[in-house]
Amino acid sequence: MPVVRLDVAYDGTGFRGYAAQTGLRTVQGELDDALKKILGGKVVTSVAGRTDAGVHARGQVVSFPYEELVDERRLARSLHGLVGPEISVLAVTEAPEEFSARFSAKWRRYRYLISTNPAPDPMTRNQVWHVGRPLDLPAMADVAGQFVGAHDFTSFCRSVEGKSNVRDVIESGWQEDDGMFIYSVRANAFCHQMVRSLVGFMYDVGRGFSSAADTPSVIAARDRSAVATVAPPHGLTLMEVGY
Repeated sequence: MPVVRLDVAYDGTGFRGYAAQTGLRTVQGELDDALKKILGGKVVTSVAGRTDAGVHARGQVVSFPYEELVDERRLARSLHGLVGPEISVLAVTEAPEEFSARFSAKWRRYRYLISTNPAPDPMTRNQVWHVGRPLDLPAMADVAGQFVGAHDFTSFCRSVEGKSNVRDVIESGWQEDDGMFIYSVRANAFCHQMVRSLVGFMYDVGRGFSSAADTPSVIAARDRSAVATVAPPHGLTLMEVGY
């Protein structure tokens, strides 16, 4: 059966996350409803990353099997009319029959933005965590480097009973541009609230509440209470998915 792939971007501010929830406005709920109207029946969608409430995406991937070939341009245009402007379908393509947005993904890359500038920027208030204070970037970069590799990230995750929190982090690092701290992290997968917890811990190191030297013991603790701060969702964006 043919598989349709959607490359999607969205502003997560007005949504209760990606995954469909009864009675709540979600990205999946909007997409699924639109697809049902356009295609004349319900489709079962798969997604690369189930982002939380308030989290954004520039490179989200959604897929679904469909019995017929679709007119890709027409489907993209119709979707824009129903789900825009908060959701944008960047591309509609036919994927191999075995393709799944979730299970075929080899890695995901997220970005987190922190502003240390004294005054907040109202134009970026929904995409940037404004802290308005100096942070120790070298110390935060030291911690970020220690996350690279395969680790049990239970201390940084909202765990699900019976599921492993071992993840393989491929890249993890900070850049700074005129008071904007930019964190980029790429891994095979992420557990619930993992990136926001990593950022929260590094923020505490950056403001002197914790030490970079504590990182190995925090990872080894495998205890959610070992990390005091979870960064707010609005600074986080799913940037890219690799297949």
